[in-house]
Amino acid sequence: MIAIARKTRAVGRKAPAASKKLLGLIEKSLDDDKAENLVAIDLTGKSSIADYMVIASGRSARQLGAMAEHLQVKLKHSGIAKVGIEGATAGDWLLVDGGDIIIHLFRPDVRGLYNLEKMWGMELPEPERALSVG
Repeated sequence: MIAIARKTRAVGRKAPAASKKLLGLIEKSLDDDKAENLVAIDLTGKSSIADYMVIASGRSARQLGAMAEHLQVKLKHSGIAKVGIEGATAGDWLLVDGGDIIIHLFRPDVRGLYNLEKMWGMELPEPERALSVG
């Protein structure tokens, strides 16, 4: 597991502008990769481990792996020196350590099982349903 101990953050402060900019880059990358049910949780004032937690779903282990790899490249280009990825072997739940932002990528059934949103006082988003043509 990646050690996510970083500089000590003062609980109760606002997320820095750099984290907000990084969040935008992450959300855009995941949207470009067709991530589903993307949720960004502001952890400022709730936790000292990160400023944001991003949770998204993908349809297959291959899609999750590609999303994680794309994030790794983009985060490194944005100045994050060491971007770790955990869980790529199994492919059901990938954790990307983006410094001040932690990204969880799940297959939908696994996401529902762990329901990280509930732990932070949020509801799990409704699964997107395909429109039927007929």
